[in-house]
Amino acid sequence: MKRSTDRIRTTHAGRLPNSPGCEDLPFRLFRGETIDPAAIEAGLVHVVQRQLDIGIDCIGDGEFWKSRNFAYYGRHLTGIETRPLKPGETASTRSFTRERDAFAGFYKDLDGTGTIFHVPGEKPMPPERVRMIATGPVKSKGTAAALALEIETFKAAVAKAGRPVDETFFCVIAPGWLDHFIYNEYYKTDEEYIFALAEALREEYLAIVDAGFVLQIDDPGVVDWWDMLKPALSVEDYVNKFARMRIEAVNHAIKGIPADRVRYHLCWGSWHGPHTHDLPFEHVIDLMLQVNAQAYSFEAANVRHEHEWALWKNVKLPDGKIILPGVVSHSTNLVEHPELVASRIRRFADCVGRENVLAGTDCGLGGRVHPEIAWAKLEALVDGAAIASRALWR
Repeated sequence: MKRSTDRIRTTHAGRLPNSPGCEDLPFRLFRGETIDPAAIEAGLVHVVQRQLDIGIDCIGDGEFWKSRNFAYYGRHLTGIETRPLKPGETASTRSFTRERDAFAGFYKDLDGTGTIFHVPGEKPMPPERVRMIATGPVKSKGTAAALALEIETFKAAVAKAGRPVDETFFCVIAPGWLDHFIYNEYYKTDEEYIFALAEALREEYLAIVDAGFVLQIDDPGVVDWWDMLKPALSVEDYVNKFARMRIEAVNHAIKGIPADRVRYHLCWGSWHGPHTHDLPFEHVIDLMLQVNAQAYSFEAANVRHEHEWALWKNVKLPDGKIILPGVVSHSTNLVEHPELVASRIRRFADCVGRENVLAGTDCGLGGRVHPEIAWAKLEALVDGAAIASRALWR
């Protein structure tokens, strides 16, 4: 990735609001509908142009295509099927947490609305009645099966922008996140399953880099699995065994890819809840830095994790690496003041050096806040980066 050589550069975590006319797209994808590629391309052109108008330096496709269901993953992977939920089963690990036990009333009401975000105008998601399972060898179906269309549509949108595009990135999930939604009923061990996922995803990682994009690996699972394990592991066992194996799987999947073509995104999940059971960043920050990426994206603006910026006073950032802290949050409707954004950026610059900081978002904004608010937050991000730059490059 390009460094902040003469000013603080900006980007975001991936998901952006759906374009006008595509507002129902996530719901339709969830139901497995076939979407007209022309509608996707028109929507992507709008997303690309909106980012450029605001002044984002490294832009993405807004994750138009991403959906956590069989209709999406079935186009990418072999060896997965669905079956009806059995009594007591959940469709994903996110609904089986210790935090849900502690805030049972809150989550009962949340589930009753059919959402985990409470965005005005949001349609309730259909009740989950099936479980995705791995019933055979999980392998890539080849990039021509689904990913090529996503890549080419993004490229076409960039070409139609009518102006230079500084840098682009493209998000793909991490192996240790996918098993939140696809349960293993085939492999003998958890490790065997995770590394099979890593090998399957590797083909997509390579295709993204070969297409000229910076690869972003989304890996909330490395920390949010912590609250999904019952009984709870000790912090030592979780970090040194459970999470470390997932980091090793990521490194296996990106072996041979130049580090400067990879950025790694870690977050504690995007739902709007208490997050009292989040694993503190201090336990995984060193593990995160073992991913063979150049840039590391993490939450730093929401009220549960903002204080953790101080860890960088003592953590040594390896030579050549970049941090990409979130300086605006997806978890509040309040639009951050640019002066606050600038203050957050300067904290990190004081710790690791101005050239080693890019300004980003905690997580994807699309679908997590109202579209008007999401774009306003990106404007605040760019304005705050400009204020910070004037102070850091006097």
